[in-house]
Amino acid sequence: MRGIALLTCEAVLAETAFHLQNASLVLAMLNDGLATLALDCRDHLVQLTRLADRYADRKPDLADLCLVRMSELFPKYSVITIDRADFQVYRRNKREAIPLMCPA
Repeated sequence: MRGIALLTCEAVLAETAFHLQNASLVLAMLNDGLATLALDCRDHLVQLTRLADRYADRKPDLADLCLVRMSELFPKYSVITIDRADFQVYRRNKREAIPLMCPA
């Protein structure tokens, strides 16, 4: 039985595979419908570049920028991250706190 898929992007999947040291597991998440690609960087280059410039002092990685952008596009969803420190600083739409889920 399939539930609601997690919305993600390729940059987040790549970072997840790196941290888990298991690309097969991440690919299985896509194959099983647990995760769905919901952002194509090419379609959001202007916004991602603006976010990169705004947060340059924090040296954000592409996955973080994509999650901030996805939070703007899908405001009813929380961001799941282990990077609490940066995501408490990042803002969607320049001023809105991003709702977070931070596993221990």
